Amino acid sequence: MSAKRTIGYLLPSVLAACSFAPLEPPRTPAASQYTSAPLTETAAAPGVPGGGAQRFVSGEDIPAQWWGLFRSPALDALVRDALDNSPTLAQASARLRQAHEDLSARSGATRWPRVDGKVSAYRADANSDPLGAPALANVLPLNLYLASVSVSYTFDFFGGTRHELDALRAETEYRQHELHAARLALAANVVTAAIREAALRQQVATTQEMIDLQLRQVAIAERLEEIGGAARADVVAQRRELAATRASLPDLQKALEQVRHRLAVYTGRPPSSPPPELHLSELQLPAQMPLSLPSELARQRPDVREAEALLRQAGARVGIATANFYPQLTLSAQAGSIAGNGADLLSGHGGFYLLGASLMQPIFHGGELQAKRRSAVAAYEQAAAAYQQAVLLGFQNVADALRALEADAIKLRERSIAAREARSAYEIASGRYAAGGVSLFNLLEAERRLRAAELDLVQATADRYADSAALLQALGGGWWNETAR
Repeated sequence: MSAKRTIGYLLPSVLAACSFAPLEPPRTPAASQYTSAPLTETAAAPGVPGGGAQRFVSGEDIPAQWWGLFRSPALDALVRDALDNSPTLAQASARLRQAHEDLSARSGATRWPRVDGKVSAYRADANSDPLGAPALANVLPLNLYLASVSVSYTFDFFGGTRHELDALRAETEYRQHELHAARLALAANVVTAAIREAALRQQVATTQEMIDLQLRQVAIAERLEEIGGAARADVVAQRRELAATRASLPDLQKALEQVRHRLAVYTGRPPSSPPPELHLSELQLPAQMPLSLPSELARQRPDVREAEALLRQAGARVGIATANFYPQLTLSAQAGSIAGNGADLLSGHGGFYLLGASLMQPIFHGGELQAKRRSAVAAYEQAAAAYQQAVLLGFQNVADALRALEADAIKLRERSIAAREARSAYEIASGRYAAGGVSLFNLLEAERRLRAAELDLVQATADRYADSAALLQALGGGWWNETAR
């Protein structure tokens, strides 16, 4: 085939490849603030653990060990234990190493020529009579030995291999940020689970105290009914309240055991070996909360960086699909020695060499290449939309956490007021009871109401601690500082 005719076949495919429009990069959602009304400081609940005002410092960096802001050595030890022993992190770490090795293997296979050595031996025999060549009987059977070295290299003139390596690099980056995301999620899960465990333990104890008080109230009511000092309806009402309080205790105990099981698994242990107990009194509310700028959030959240890596990988695959339209040039060489005796194999008398070149250009594939590229472009567009969605969800997570902390502070303030008033009522009732002004039943009722207010206060405190951890997680958790150390 003449060179002019060959060019005539190749030119349409090359021109078609050159006519593809470039990929459109995704538009990154922009925001100047997280919420419609900026939040600078939350309300305070004076005199209550965890009741201080929280101030949000815009632009302040987040420490890598962000859970240290709660000033609890027990919590620090628990998170470190989980990070050191979690099977989830072991899986993510192994996937990262696998991606690194895949990239290394493919880089080595494409950067340098491929060199292979081969040694083979054959034994040939045949009946020479039917062949009419009686002289072969003196030669057969024949031993044949072959040793050769082959070298080949495919040139990457049109970027197919380069894009393939780009896709593998993006996979490695994805796995790296997947590991960051797993560490962040694990630390946040441990912190929130530990806070919930401490709150549940305190709620179980307070509920048991309420049950004890109500048992005494029921006994008093029953005694009063016997002597005609109380109506039957009052006794039934007291028993009903006692039963309702008792019914709430199993759910609290179940939740406490379940969260302890969860903490054990987080730290790589069976549920039968939970970690040491943590108490809310051991925690301190972070008074100053770092608040990254919205413009920095996309670079800090591991899930957004994962989506960005997948987007680059999808773009590289479009490049691979485009490069498949172009010709591929491969040069090869082979040299070796052939001999009828193994001892003569390296003598060089039977040496040979081959030099070759091949040029492959797709001409007609029934629309396969065009369809594959359109598929790759569609996958890129999906990845672009997923990246935009990840950024928007990041903004939403931060906004939700900020509003939750605002509401938590107000709720804690009101719960603390209710608890303070309940304690004042109990102290008044206690003084009147000592003076004979109220009955023991009324004193017990005032104490029960105090315990109920304390129960609500514990939950409000735990919610504020947990939502503080949620904000730090939503902001990315400071993994970039861990990497920089």
